[in-house]
Amino acid sequence: MKIDIQTLSFHPDEKLLDFAEEKLGKLGQYSEQIIEAQMSLRFDRSATRDNKFCQIRLVVPGYDLFASKQSHSFEEAILRTCEALKQQMSRRKSNYQRVPLSTAYKKDLKL
Repeated sequence: MKIDIQTLSFHPDEKLLDFAEEKLGKLGQYSEQIIEAQMSLRFDRSATRDNKFCQIRLVVPGYDLFASKQSHSFEEAILRTCEALKQQMSRRKSNYQRVPLSTAYKKDLKL
């Protein structure tokens, strides 16, 4: 899995980048079909405390998975975004497991 991390409007330290790479790498355990993970970290200059945004797009065959969260720290935003993507992957996996392919083909072939 290829990992791409972009930061907008700030310069991250190495610990934040290592943390982000570790969490994105763990997403690969939930699906072997992930081709690429694109993360965008952004600092919003607003008056609220929750001004750090994390957006992650997982490139998989078919439709890409996308999640975006904001929090008071980048680490928390990354964790919340990864949790949202885990839920999306589990829902997607359960949808594919509902109808076995062999059953679908038998209905089409009328054997």
